[in-house]
Amino acid sequence: MKICFIGLGSIGTRHLHNLVQILSERKILSDIHTLRTTHRPLSDDIGKIIDKEFTSYENLNDDYDIVFITNPTNKHYETLNKILSHTKHIFIEKPLFMDTKNDLKSLLLNTDSVYYVAAPLRYNGVFPILQDFVKKNKVYSARAICSSYLPEWRKNIDYKVNYSAHKEMGGGVSLDLIHEWDYLKYLFGMPNKLSYLKGTKSELNIDSDDIAVYIAEYSDKIVELHLDYFGRRATRQLELFTKNGLLKVDFISQTVSFDNGIEIIPYPVTKNDDPYIAEMNYFLDLCTGKETKNQNDIYNAFDTLKLALGELE
Repeated sequence: MKICFIGLGSIGTRHLHNLVQILSERKILSDIHTLRTTHRPLSDDIGKIIDKEFTSYENLNDDYDIVFITNPTNKHYETLNKILSHTKHIFIEKPLFMDTKNDLKSLLLNTDSVYYVAAPLRYNGVFPILQDFVKKNKVYSARAICSSYLPEWRKNIDYKVNYSAHKEMGGGVSLDLIHEWDYLKYLFGMPNKLSYLKGTKSELNIDSDDIAVYIAEYSDKIVELHLDYFGRRATRQLELFTKNGLLKVDFISQTVSFDNGIEIIPYPVTKNDDPYIAEMNYFLDLCTGKETKNQNDIYNAFDTLKLALGELE
């Protein structure tokens, strides 16, 4: 399998290691290339994996099976345009783009190719329980939160120089934490109305938004979502309010419980230690025809992007 990574930062490196592990398990031979805009040498462990390294699109091969777009968000649309004719399938790191100015209709997409946008939270161990609960219960309202401290996100990387800190590079909680809107839309669909507030309110040395708050109205429910970069205790939770009680979902501890007002009943959860591995297996199954339904194609991801940016037609 011939593969190319456009960008090998922290998330690109993570996907690369996962991919190599899975290809080895599946006994699939690989020829892995990378295109990077930096002249900084690859680390020894990555250098052993990469067969060819390029610094210009003009030098890339034109017969890749898969290209991974894992460079900063503000480069995604340009990269996608340049790489379409070089590959059969594409994995795009979330979010799809940094705004909705780019027209998907202008892209020359192949109908028989896979264009998958990352949505790893769907592979968390709690998600099957959550999906089943929503199917079987009428949810009156939902309250979701993702709160964590940006300086502690990436070990040995100064948060002030990372893309998350900079609006022009696609940073900010509205885009960085798009996972929440991805799963909420997957569970509930598109809302009828959406209110959206964002800003930079903390003492963090960043110019991107460090808080975003949404209230979405559906015909049968209200959904609240809080995102921030400054929470000192990492929190990623969802509460679903129903006639019979409250379902509490914790994505970090991978726990689920139901409070009926009399007792709190825990759900058995099959924990998934690495949702990224599960997602990579799913993506490879799509590319090899073992899976046929792309659950987060480029069009679906574009609608999620609209919600994250507070744009609702």
